[in-house]
Amino acid sequence: MPYPTAAPAAHRPSTSLHQELSSRLDSLARVHRVPGAQLAVHTGSDVLSAHTGTADALANTPFTAETAVPLGSVTKAATAAAVLLLADDGDLDLDDPVSDLLPELSGEIPEVTMRHLLSHTAGLPTGPDSDSAVGTTASRYLSELCTARNTLFPPGTGFSYSNAGYVAAGRVLSEVTGMTWQEAVAALVLEPLGVVPAFLGDATPARPVASGHALNTATGLVRPAHQNLAPVEAPAGALLASAEDLVTLGRAVIGRSAGLPAAVADLMRRPEPAADPGALADCWGLGLALFRQDGRVWCGHDGNAQGTSCHLRADPDSGVVVAFTGNAGAATALWRDMAVEVARLTGVRVPTAAAADTRRGPAVALPECAGSYRNGGIEYVVKLDGDGAPTLSVDGDYPIPLVCYSDLSCDLVDPVTGRVEPGGRFHRDPVTGAIDRLQVSGRTARRTGTD
Repeated sequence: MPYPTAAPAAHRPSTSLHQELSSRLDSLARVHRVPGAQLAVHTGSDVLSAHTGTADALANTPFTAETAVPLGSVTKAATAAAVLLLADDGDLDLDDPVSDLLPELSGEIPEVTMRHLLSHTAGLPTGPDSDSAVGTTASRYLSELCTARNTLFPPGTGFSYSNAGYVAAGRVLSEVTGMTWQEAVAALVLEPLGVVPAFLGDATPARPVASGHALNTATGLVRPAHQNLAPVEAPAGALLASAEDLVTLGRAVIGRSAGLPAAVADLMRRPEPAADPGALADCWGLGLALFRQDGRVWCGHDGNAQGTSCHLRADPDSGVVVAFTGNAGAATALWRDMAVEVARLTGVRVPTAAAADTRRGPAVALPECAGSYRNGGIEYVVKLDGDGAPTLSVDGDYPIPLVCYSDLSCDLVDPVTGRVEPGGRFHRDPVTGAIDRLQVSGRTARRTGTD
């Protein structure tokens, strides 16, 4: 079947298509109880933009096309672009030890490079929760977390999604430029793209901003949620932007604008050999997740802040870019539904997740996976129930059933609905053959004990 491009949209009046997308966004936002959302689609020749609802449910502030939304981890794409611009200018080398610039890493993990940090292959844990990191300096944060004892695997040999890696990347950015992370990202990336900078913690934002929202299950009301990202974590998640801004960034990372040099955009999209992100994506570049769809490789990133869900996808071959922002946790489901609507109305099939693996065969028993695993301060415990089936508990939470396969991949089963979701995989020690790591939703945990 030929890969669908944006061409079908050209056969429909742009006004009609815009009205249909707006109508579906508005309707589905109400279904999912998302106060406000934005959708922007660059078809390769035209931009279609829609928005709906309110930016703040209490203040009833209208959501506009210019409203900036907390992007969560989509921020990492901008941080990576800024670092790669410095590398492109010769101000740093991606394969030199980061400890040359960050002395707090020299005694523990001197072999980690900037390439490792940007591709989540440094073997670093994800980092402490934001409340614990408040008031901590970047130097102290890294010296306490980035130790040989906490390392999950030798740098460049595996993948584990890590906020700590981007805290380190942001600190390098500051060391090289002499600016704060916010100043450097604004000067190097946002302003050249024509994006008005906005960050969490801005005392006087230069543009309208949206609040995240959470559902109060007792009252059934959706109310604003507090953004608790610690200042030290800013390079991993403090950027605010609109869906139209994300389309602008998406056009740059696929080489369709002058905002980024072609060499930088190519580096961001090039898969790193050791970067196997499991359920997060099909592969990973320097700052971008990569998704396979209909024989092509899209790039982008997903992000969730407190009560927001934001997504970017860009196809280098067709020039199509799709971006979505929503200001509630339920907006992730809204994004998936809107991707279906984009496909129906434009013919563009947008990947929302990693491609399903249809080759792994039937479920198998895997009793040897039982045990405890750790990523920094997070503990994962796999136990066998009375029937010998494995369950997973994270930091003592309610155990979730696992379905395991012969290739060591596993799925998570919602204990209430029975819905099966891609989970991750177990890994064997290459020398002993024993299971020594567990990767769940892109984060790797090192085995610390047996059941």
